[in-house]
Amino acid sequence: MKPADPIDAGRLTLALTDLRLPAIKLIWPDFAARADKEGWPAARFLAAIVEHEMAERANRRVQRHLDEARLPPGKTLDSFDFDAVPMVSKAQVMALAAGDSWLEKGANLLMFGPPGGGKSHLAAALGLALVENGWRVLFARTTDLVQKLQAARRDLLLESAIAKLDKYHLLILDDLAYVTKDQAETSVLFELIGARYERRSMLVTANQPFGEWGRIFPDQAMTLAAVDRLVHHAIILEMNVESFRRRAAIDRKRGPGRPPTRATIKASA
Repeated sequence: MKPADPIDAGRLTLALTDLRLPAIKLIWPDFAARADKEGWPAARFLAAIVEHEMAERANRRVQRHLDEARLPPGKTLDSFDFDAVPMVSKAQVMALAAGDSWLEKGANLLMFGPPGGGKSHLAAALGLALVENGWRVLFARTTDLVQKLQAARRDLLLESAIAKLDKYHLLILDDLAYVTKDQAETSVLFELIGARYERRSMLVTANQPFGEWGRIFPDQAMTLAAVDRLVHHAIILEMNVESFRRRAAIDRKRGPGRPPTRATIKASA
């Protein structure tokens, strides 16, 4: 390959900018020099720079999806203490992290357990793994999202606001039980659940079992309908363990030199 003169290089740079191929624009001179030196066939040179562009594009896409997911920092599957939550299967969670078997079907994942049992950590960690595997995720405290949907309803934009959430394969609603038993709040939450039913997946964390959801929804019929839609295609994880935060506080109170409690703070919610 004859080295490109400065004019040709400038034109190529402009063309690659117009074609939105930033990775190729950066690496093509080095790859071209190597191809000239080693006598690469043209097809090998083209394949090398295209593969590099595709890899960089995939990395940029994952980063964009991580930015929009709003996941709490530092929550990963590697840092989750599965030994402290023995009723949760690590193998099952790792299978869920791929997403193929449930997100494609619009199935839900429900996590129940007392405060401090690791639900939020595990939910965020799963969200991170799913984004890294190519899925789009949004993590939100249920009360915050409900307030946004209420504002959209006041502006007559609720249907549009719920439709915009369809771009996310998984919507993580953290701390469902903290929604107040208010007609306006629970009605928009019910509409969200109904809109995603059998279409898009939800991951819900809650301190209260289904039998106590009457404290969330204002009437029994709405409670039963919400539970029915969430459970119909759902995987349920029971995380009934003592609060990690409480155990950590006990360890601090014991002071140095005393053996810690069995659970670590790794999986704090």
